[in-house]
Amino acid sequence: MDNEKHAILNDVLKSFAGLTDTDIAVGQSLWRTRKIAKGDFFNMQSFVCTDLALITKGVFRIYFVPPKTQEEKNVYFFSEKQFLVSFRSFINQYPCYYYIQALEDAEIISINYKDLQYLYTTPTGWEKFGRLIAELFFNYSQSRAEEFLFNTAEERYIKLTNEHPNIVNRIAAYHISSYLGIKNPSLTRIKKRLLAKK
Repeated sequence: MDNEKHAILNDVLKSFAGLTDTDIAVGQSLWRTRKIAKGDFFNMQSFVCTDLALITKGVFRIYFVPPKTQEEKNVYFFSEKQFLVSFRSFINQYPCYYYIQALEDAEIISINYKDLQYLYTTPTGWEKFGRLIAELFFNYSQSRAEEFLFNTAEERYIKLTNEHPNIVNRIAAYHISSYLGIKNPSLTRIKKRLLAKK
């Protein structure tokens, strides 16, 4: 792992879970760097998600394909300095329901499930890290479900632009439309309304 990626990983681990330099040193050799080309996959549907990753470059989408419609449905976007995983597949080590695909040429730092389980047993802050990761992905899941229960498509778009201002201009509009649960013409109308309010 080069110094730049090592520094990014250290900074995120410290700010996210309060890990000390000693804690990080215990796990340092277990993280691996990997490049994923645009259009390639971090994980595929029906495969077990074996790694937890930190994105150092690029944007990913998590999506599924309903058997009836065969129309891709985007569920999440993730970008730099965010953790990436299909969490239920990862913690239970059973096949994933989703695809996780790079929307740009990307780079990640990842750790294997077994290695992370080992770190949880060490007398360090890694067990706290595991709890915080679980809470993080629970919150992602809960907030995503609540968006469709309580927010309009326009409100969902505003939330997306507030939480991921760096993503909206980097990916195709049809991916955003899919994420919002609308069609492209509706997204165009939302953008026009918001511009008119400025």
